[in-house]
Amino acid sequence: MIVSEEGLEFLVEEEGKEYKAYPDPGPSGYPWTIGVGHTGADVYPGLVWTDEQIREALINDAAVAGSIVNGHVTVPLTQSQFDALVSFVFNIGQGIPGQRDGFVWLRSGYHSTMLRKLNAGDYKGAADEFPKWANPPLPGLIRRRAKEREMFLRGIV
Repeated sequence: MIVSEEGLEFLVEEEGKEYKAYPDPGPSGYPWTIGVGHTGADVYPGLVWTDEQIREALINDAAVAGSIVNGHVTVPLTQSQFDALVSFVFNIGQGIPGQRDGFVWLRSGYHSTMLRKLNAGDYKGAADEFPKWANPPLPGLIRRRAKEREMFLRGIV
């Protein structure tokens, strides 16, 4: 599956759209970000992008998140479920055992509860995991997780 136009619009709405690179608001200032939440070695202070560059990076970044979803979810998904999971992975990543929690891997080396429930066919249980990933519990993040959950549940018949 690939993310839909609605899914891309959701990412723009939730991530925002910045034409000029800016540092992370944390104390280290890293990583630098531009466009719709795009980070990487190609982002540096003073960088400015056009709408076309922003759209191209968004499509590529959403495809990376989509490949994580496609590569680890073993049950059928509707488009709205896929789009919700792409947004989730776009925001938190896949995770790295021993280092960072994410959609696929937890720091503990186990798969996330969301992924385990989903692959067991427990779509409602998986949807109920979205709010647990609002860390830190900032109002914008709580709202985003609620909207992702709602989008995911639209796919349950």
